[in-house]
Amino acid sequence: MSTDSADTKPRWLVKRAPSQKAMQIVVSLLGQMRLATICEEANCPNIGDCFSEGTATFLILGRTCTRNCRFCNVKHGQGEPLDTTEPARLVAAARHLRLRHVVLTSVTRDDLPDGGASAFAACIQALHEELGVTVEALVPDFRGDETALATVMAAAPEVLGHNVETVPSLYSKVRPQADYQRSLRLLKVARTLKPGGLTKSGLMVGLGESRDEVIAVMRDLRAVGCDLLTIGQYLRPSATHYPVAEYVHPDTFAFYQQQAEAMGFLGVLSGPFVRSSFHAQALYQRGQAQ
Repeated sequence: MSTDSADTKPRWLVKRAPSQKAMQIVVSLLGQMRLATICEEANCPNIGDCFSEGTATFLILGRTCTRNCRFCNVKHGQGEPLDTTEPARLVAAARHLRLRHVVLTSVTRDDLPDGGASAFAACIQALHEELGVTVEALVPDFRGDETALATVMAAAPEVLGHNVETVPSLYSKVRPQADYQRSLRLLKVARTLKPGGLTKSGLMVGLGESRDEVIAVMRDLRAVGCDLLTIGQYLRPSATHYPVAEYVHPDTFAFYQQQAEAMGFLGVLSGPFVRSSFHAQALYQRGQAQ
């Protein structure tokens, strides 16, 4: 594990500045289409790389989350009114960017009866019918509502993602409105609702967890049939967010990758800058090839 102070980022967390011209094309398109991305709202460190490559992870159901996880930069508060034109605008943006694999996520909407599941389904169906692309849906936990999950799965996303985010011992501090067992249950039920589909999860490290705890989470995910896994370094968005306990060394990420692959995950990405939608299409294709 790294011994670097959490106050100073180590050398492996230094990134080269992306092409501003290439980025601006995506930024301009998103503005024209009135679409949000988790890349922008969560202040993702990979935004320059992704935008300059002409890809993005779309954020549906507004920009305001009804929960307040201490690691997340997304604004929290009262949910925004739903916009029924969002699927069409999403299709237009994906067509313009020539995407073949579209990743959708959302803020958590505990204020909605179905948690926003019907909005997910509408977006997935529109992308399938209009563009014939593969879709990865990174969903919230829907408060454990399996009917809501079934609504999403009926739209047949090629990948159903749900992040456990961290180890169980840190839930009360990092994401007190979530429940670890509920998240595992969602992934398990998703497999039964679409047996041929892929399920995916992700977690952050550097929050104060131990190696043994990370390995235990991997085992729990495999036990519920999770196929794809991402592991990345937690980076504090601001001084008001949960503090970084450590900057995990790249060798430790390599160790986690080896352990996860040995457990039977079909696809694993583990590294300091890995996020849940990092190289999503390549990870999906890896899972399909197994």
